[in-house]
Amino acid sequence: MKNPNPNSNPITNPSLPPPPKRFKPETPSQNLRTEASVPGRYISKRERALSAQLSQVPNPAPTPNLNPNTTVVTSPVLGSISDSEIPPDVLSSLRQAKGRASLSQIPQRLAVDLRSHTKAVNSLDWSPSHAHLLASAGMDQTVCVWNVWSRDQKIARLFKYHNAAVKDVKWSPQGLSVLSCGYDCSSRLIDVEKGIETQIFKEDQVVGAIKFCPDNSNIFLSGGSKGCLRLWDIRNGKVVHEYVRGLGPILDVEFTINGKQFISSSDVSGSNVSENSIIVWDISRQVPLSNQVYVEAYTCPSVRCHPFEPCFVAQSNANYIAIFSSSPPFRLDKYRRYESHGVSGFPIKCNFSLDGEKLVSGSSDGSIYIYNYRSSELVRKIKVYEQACIDVVYHPVLPNVIASCSWNGDVSIFE
Repeated sequence: MKNPNPNSNPITNPSLPPPPKRFKPETPSQNLRTEASVPGRYISKRERALSAQLSQVPNPAPTPNLNPNTTVVTSPVLGSISDSEIPPDVLSSLRQAKGRASLSQIPQRLAVDLRSHTKAVNSLDWSPSHAHLLASAGMDQTVCVWNVWSRDQKIARLFKYHNAAVKDVKWSPQGLSVLSCGYDCSSRLIDVEKGIETQIFKEDQVVGAIKFCPDNSNIFLSGGSKGCLRLWDIRNGKVVHEYVRGLGPILDVEFTINGKQFISSSDVSGSNVSENSIIVWDISRQVPLSNQVYVEAYTCPSVRCHPFEPCFVAQSNANYIAIFSSSPPFRLDKYRRYESHGVSGFPIKCNFSLDGEKLVSGSSDGSIYIYNYRSSELVRKIKVYEQACIDVVYHPVLPNVIASCSWNGDVSIFE
């Protein structure tokens, strides 16, 4: 439920529904019940009626003097985030591969099945600094942090700070914090180690996509349902820049390699023009460099930049992935597209491998599709789910590991 007062603390000012009549609070009202306990004192009819009402409502917790952008409520800690519970062979592979360039490999088998979400999972993100941890964001209003290879409890954290579906989640480049956003019109920064929410960034729109700036880990970009794009500084919780162009809902955002531009994808289905579907923006000047990148009458639920080359791809609802130059004039490559999978209106995402030689995509048929980036040929199809496969992400260290998630709430690890 949306908090009607943006300055109030949604955690420390709860709405108190009346409990059952037989409920008796552990802490009685001090003002009335202390007087009533004096022997022989007359209690009027009005006081007796008021006493009956108060006995059914527990005293609210005192409201601490907090910054409106900060809360300190501890979220359930279900397991360890340490790598001490990881099997020695996996831990050795993680440590040996870290910092080494490796050629991408094709996953061969389902290694780990992770279950906690009760509804569709919208987004996955591996921790860049703690590569055994994976974050997932779901329509069940939760953000899960998984200790993927733990021999004990695989779900390490279960955060329920959002009061509506969660659309996206990203690890902070600074360490053990995740940023999530969703239908409650907010982005929320959570300290994973301590299990507490440290900042809330409120907006006037559903927030559908977030991305940290590659050059400055204190800056992140958000895009929402009213077509507004905002650049935030987490150090003061304020908007640095705002990019407004009367767009449809923002579906995805992505920074270019040099960090000086970003790409936005918006829903143009409600408009007669398709020229604003994909826009390349100049960050500092707050102006679009081009709004005629993709002129097909289809929305693109995902955009991703190549890790090394000056190009980016866009997942199209026309059931293919298109590729564009990330340098002016941002031309579409008309001779290359990736088109064996299906999108069919789902928010299907795609991602590059570490070396940029593979492009992996989810699909509406519940499969993972792995393409050769240069030839656009399908390398392998892996049938995973009965419902749509929404997101697929390569591991940041291990070249043969990918994570995927589904519309029915499953999260899977392939090796």
